[in-house]
Amino acid sequence: MDLQERPGRQSQKLIHLIKLAVGVRDFAHLAALQASRATAGQPLRYQTRNLPKRADELCDGGSLYWVIGGIVQARQKILGVESATREDGTRCAVLLLDPVPVQVAGHAKKAFQGWRYLEPAEAPPDLAAAGGAQAAEMPEDMRRALVGLGLL
Repeated sequence: MDLQERPGRQSQKLIHLIKLAVGVRDFAHLAALQASRATAGQPLRYQTRNLPKRADELCDGGSLYWVIGGIVQARQKILGVESATREDGTRCAVLLLDPVPVQVAGHAKKAFQGWRYLEPAEAPPDLAAAGGAQAAEMPEDMRRALVGLGLL
């Protein structure tokens, strides 16, 4: 059952997830990968080993933030969380994501395993909302260098 559709669910505190985008080169590469994985008319499905205990809070407007090359660069809205079973019979969780990633005003993040909860106060703003129209037009390597220096 989709936890977002569970009867009697009451609004909780909002929370996000953060995860490394392993093998992804930059924001454009992530957007291309997600576009190729998305099925027309269906949310993008991302499988993870553990079911988040705070799934209700994730479904109240939370996003999955992607760390690309050591910098938080993108987010995708979490539309729902489901329990599932893999082909080998092991249990897993499926995050239903908005298929279109949103570029965020990045900040450096050290590597970690799996996913972590991310408090809204610690989440970077969307690049457009942070007045980053000019930053969005910069070459990726320049923006990455400026973020690494703490200037963006």
